[in-house]
Amino acid sequence: MDLILRHANLPDGRRDQDIAIRDGRIAEVAPNLPATARQEIEVGGRLVSPPFVDAHFHLDAALSLGLPRRNRSGTLLEGIALWGELKPTLTQAALVERALAYCDMAVSQGLLAIRSHVDICDDRLLAVDALLEVKRRVAPYLDLQLVAFPQDGLLRCATAQDNLLRALDRGVEVVGGIPHFERTMADGAESVRRLCGIAADRGLLVDMHCDESDDPLSRHIETLAAETHRLGLHGRVTGSHLTSMHSMDNYYVSKLLPLMAQSGVAAIANPLINITLQGRHDTYPKRRGMTRVPELLAAGVNVAFGHDCVMDPWYSFGSADMLEVAHMGIHVAQMTSQDAIRQAFDAVTVNAARILHLDGYGLEPGCRADLVVLQAADPFEAIRLKAARLYVLRAGRIVARSPERRSELDLPDRPRDLTLEFAAGSIAG
Repeated sequence: MDLILRHANLPDGRRDQDIAIRDGRIAEVAPNLPATARQEIEVGGRLVSPPFVDAHFHLDAALSLGLPRRNRSGTLLEGIALWGELKPTLTQAALVERALAYCDMAVSQGLLAIRSHVDICDDRLLAVDALLEVKRRVAPYLDLQLVAFPQDGLLRCATAQDNLLRALDRGVEVVGGIPHFERTMADGAESVRRLCGIAADRGLLVDMHCDESDDPLSRHIETLAAETHRLGLHGRVTGSHLTSMHSMDNYYVSKLLPLMAQSGVAAIANPLINITLQGRHDTYPKRRGMTRVPELLAAGVNVAFGHDCVMDPWYSFGSADMLEVAHMGIHVAQMTSQDAIRQAFDAVTVNAARILHLDGYGLEPGCRADLVVLQAADPFEAIRLKAARLYVLRAGRIVARSPERRSELDLPDRPRDLTLEFAAGSIAG
């Protein structure tokens, strides 16, 4: 063997497992493997997971915070307007530089697969060419999947459809859309039909920004699911955001969820961004703004979480940490049962990998040896602590490592006399 990780805990609950790696793939997983290897790492009861996967991101905008200026209102519409102002000044070199910096950040966090939407409404296709170059350069250590995204609307932007086809011809793999940003509901539905038709003709995946709105009548996910079923695209289509579902009445949703499940349409929620940008017109009570994650999962719909934005016109924060995304998703969706916490971990790992159709992803023999060793015993502890990524492996080779953090349990005890004085009230006031 090339490498053996000893005494690992796995996300599915298996404990004290040895993971043997040979030729970049997992060769065996079992307790107390008698095999030897050129290198062994004593994991010591730490969690070993397949890598984190970000199912929804905008790499062309990442790390552009402050260009051309800060989003003063912090709103979605101002963010879109700022991106429109920035686009004419973009250069391919700057796009590549920022994207490569983000990919390095991602790898250090154990994030080894990203689906990034790339704006195709710039007739130069500058961002497309830049991210295709980034995809080529990061391939040894990160899977980057690109979505042709008509940010300004397929029908609203006169050249969007031609640009989208040009982007696909250049190597972009996924068809994107944004039906709720078209001028009318009818145009939005027409854009869904056209885009699904393009994907069906070319044998491609689909991932649409869909109903990123507080309007309960924004129901393009229904059209997307129906077109998926009509065209036989089952398992190849994703609706991202779906925030209007949070405001829909329960009767309508009781019809919508089975339709999504039947058509095999997946859903991606973006907890950090959805709760920041939605509900801006509310006074009180304020809507949470994230789609119905527990209900979608219960209906049999595959649900993943995405980071969406990091330090760009829409969101000033972020650090490529998918455990932070899962942590927020748990709070917003009230996923605090033990099973739901495990589902939140799956939403940034195995569920997202299924949406991206990643080959060889997982912890079974034959899977690629892309792994993360976390300073935690299980998924719950990993999310609670946003655990350090002690080792990040790509094809069995260590590509990043971090020192152990000092455990909260290792902190020295508070002096007993201080505790007693506080209890007695002697330090009050």
